[in-house]
Amino acid sequence: MTRRFDRAAVENTPLRRKKQSPDHDHFGMRLAEMTAPGRAEASPTQNEEFTVKFSKLLRLAAGIATWVLTSTSLPAAQTNVAVAANFTEAAREIAAAFKAKTGHEAVLSFGASGQFYTQITQDAPFQVFLSADDTRPKKLVDDGLAVPGSRFTYAIGKLVLWSKTPNLVNGEATLKAASFAKLAICNPVAAPYGAAAVETMKSLEIYDVLKPKLVEGATITQAYQFVETGNAEVGFVALSQLSGPETGSRWLVPQELYSPIRQDAVLLKSGASNEAAIAFIAFLRSPEARVIIDKYGYALDGQS
Repeated sequence: MTRRFDRAAVENTPLRRKKQSPDHDHFGMRLAEMTAPGRAEASPTQNEEFTVKFSKLLRLAAGIATWVLTSTSLPAAQTNVAVAANFTEAAREIAAAFKAKTGHEAVLSFGASGQFYTQITQDAPFQVFLSADDTRPKKLVDDGLAVPGSRFTYAIGKLVLWSKTPNLVNGEATLKAASFAKLAICNPVAAPYGAAAVETMKSLEIYDVLKPKLVEGATITQAYQFVETGNAEVGFVALSQLSGPETGSRWLVPQELYSPIRQDAVLLKSGASNEAAIAFIAFLRSPEARVIIDKYGYALDGQS
């Protein structure tokens, strides 16, 4: 049998209040007492306990904040590095490895060592100097412009006679035959590789014969470009510039024909408090950097 819903009956039925438990009534009485006007303040003991707990929380928060601040990496620093032109590609690779390892950035400028020396004596904004010789860094230390004890030989350069034309270069015989119209070298006054080229020709007693054929670049990079573009058939360049696939023809000039090209690095006085400059000088001595330097055809100090 289905019962019919009597809405009027429901609306007229009084609501029944649910019986409260004794615990609920007790809680209500306690709440009323706590909120009643004129209620006594908490006891000194309770206040002291609250103060101690709050102080502990403050110390904990301060400790967490200190930990976060000290564990966060410090901002990376930056240093300006003057680099001899022959070391261009090696320096770029070293700078990239340096940044990956330390986060610091080495901003590289390339040019002739003699020009950089002059600029540094005139307060150029460099903190590190990678020269193509050992004379200028030593002079900077002697003149009080570089940090004593920071100078060291980072590479020993090798001189090459190179042509883009296969079989054109055949050792010293190529120079003695002088069958080419132009021979590229870099400025022997400003660039040590140019001085080494001149010394080589004098050692072979052919400098006076070849002098009219010389085309001179301001840097070893320009000397390389003269040959690369065909403006000179042959040229004296750095072995590091020929580190890619072997092209044309070349002659690695024997060391006995010229003085060793000891390339020194030095921390300048302007970089004595520069974190990135100090770190870069240290990284240049590292095994990781030495592997890169060796890859580009340089000898390392202590090696033949």
